Amino acid sequence: MPGLYFEEFSEGQIFKHPIRRTVTETDNVLFSTMTMNPAALHLDHHYAATETEFGKPLVNSLFTLGLMIGISVNDTTLGTTIANLGMNDVVFPKPVFQGDTLRIETKVLSKRRSKSRPLAGIVTFEHKAYNQHGDEVASCTRQAFMHAKSVEEA
Repeated sequence: MPGLYFEEFSEGQIFKHPIRRTVTETDNVLFSTMTMNPAALHLDHHYAATETEFGKPLVNSLFTLGLMIGISVNDTTLGTTIANLGMNDVVFPKPVFQGDTLRIETKVLSKRRSKSRPLAGIVTFEHKAYNQHGDEVASCTRQAFMHAKSVEEA
């Protein structure tokens, strides 16, 4: 399913993405090592069990951020994004652990035509990730530079 064009988004629109994903230990280990993050908090079960309040390794928060945005792409921006312009207000209110299944919701906060490119616009999304218990585990706002179908009429 292709993504939506600028004109097809409306402020307040909510997407409850049907794709869900269970996070595995392999996801966490590969992502942490590929990004050169050797933190024991993510990779060392003994350390996490004996030295942290969590009792088990935390999933790397940047993996959670990437998964949250990635799951949203199929329903929103697949093939219609020119570029991501930024991510703001990134928060992780609860930890993610291996075995957690995440679901994602996206809300369109705002949109505006590009001043310099007549066949483009900027859409601001709010993404939220929830675990299998319904706890919010991540959120962010993202500005995407989107293709438009046509030039805005005056």
